[in-house]
Amino acid sequence: MIDETQLAQMTVVEAPTERRNDATSEIDRLDTLGVLLCINDADQSVPAAVRAALPQLAKVVDAAVDAVRRGGRVHYVGAGTSGRLSMLDAAELPPTYSVPPDQFVAHHAGGLTALATATEDVEDDIALGAQDVADVGPMDVVVGLTASGRTPYVGGALRAARANGAWTALVSNNPLAPLAHDADVHVCVDTGPEVIAGSTRMKAGTAQKLVLHSLSTAVMIRLGRTYSNLMVSMTATNGKLRGRLLRILVEATGLDEECCADAMFLANGELKTALVSLLANAPAATARAALGDAGDVVRDALVALGTYDKHPTPDSHVTSAAHTSATPDL
Repeated sequence: MIDETQLAQMTVVEAPTERRNDATSEIDRLDTLGVLLCINDADQSVPAAVRAALPQLAKVVDAAVDAVRRGGRVHYVGAGTSGRLSMLDAAELPPTYSVPPDQFVAHHAGGLTALATATEDVEDDIALGAQDVADVGPMDVVVGLTASGRTPYVGGALRAARANGAWTALVSNNPLAPLAHDADVHVCVDTGPEVIAGSTRMKAGTAQKLVLHSLSTAVMIRLGRTYSNLMVSMTATNGKLRGRLLRILVEATGLDEECCADAMFLANGELKTALVSLLANAPAATARAALGDAGDVVRDALVALGTYDKHPTPDSHVTSAAHTSATPDL
């Protein structure tokens, strides 16, 4: 049954993602392979749509980098698919880049319960959106994610965040998103009508996933959480990941596994310390101090030690006394 309040809310949502896609109007008459090809053809347009939005996304990255450097946080706010994707992105950053778990915070309408079970009505709760970001402040960045660009929960969060002095961004798939005026930057990824009208977990969801992992990865790179294209800040919590640390060290230095394992031992298991120690041919304590002075950024530490980008060759051997000791250099 529909009550009077719900009936009053039955208004047509004007957004490209809600329109019918002429190219897929006969999809229900195709065989299985034809259906899959039709979906795949539509998906090909997503990367280009994301690319067109990169200049605006770059502004969000720069704002997020500045916020984190000042001790602020990045908040994601979304409902449905957008909210679930944002929670996934935020959850993967601490193990991948060793960032504090509260540095990137995802707010999903309906909370953890709505992750596994659709709770569609909560996306209309403006007050809940405002409540979920009540503790943001001027040092924070709040990114609202909504395919239609109109989700009330996201709107409540963006307006509350701006009132608290936070910098705000909207990521939507609607060039005419109503919530754009509540954000400092609108990252519009115009993916057009979905294969199945209104099913925004499809192209719109794919686009938002691309935006999210591009945003967070770019922030981590700008903060020095990588060296080259290697995850030198990752947290190793199992055997596979500890093996990955060794592989990263081998890839970064060109040295053999035995030499890199020795360096990890001398660095007390600290990957960045071992890396700087090997590349600068310096004791682990010196490498650790250089990293401390350089804000834990490998390239800056190497510059300070006067050995920027002077990588050993694969067949070179470290003979420094720093790497011949049998006990860790703590």
